Amino acid sequence: QVQLVESGGGLVQPGGSLRLSCAASGSKFGISGMGWYRQTPGKQREVVAIISSGGRTNYSDSVEGRFTISADDAWNTVYLQMNSLKPEDTAVYYCNAVRFGRIYWGKGTLVTVAE
Repeated sequence: QVQLVESGGGLVQPGGSLRLSCAASGSKFGISGMGWYRQTPGKQREVVAIISSGGRTNYSDSVEGRFTISADDAWNTVYLQMNSLKPEDTAVYYCNAVRFGRIYWGKGTLVTVAE
């Protein structure tokens, strides 16, 4: 089992920055990748950024060049640095981890981008 706890969400003005953190605990051996997803009411959860065990990263087109995902070597914490935030980035952000083919999710942290 892997437990994930997100933090760092909040209210930020357009153009501002936030850094989300995802603390992982439990059985982390075998994690092959972790990622950040987001969801707004009435919409499906969508991928924001993922990072593999080899350090390769992938981003959705909507955040490419503005967001950066990173992780420490032991998968203790995964970060999402979000810059140049836009109102359309408003969502609940979820962290996930993939371990031996099973997906684990955190409970999410709310990011609101507004004046």
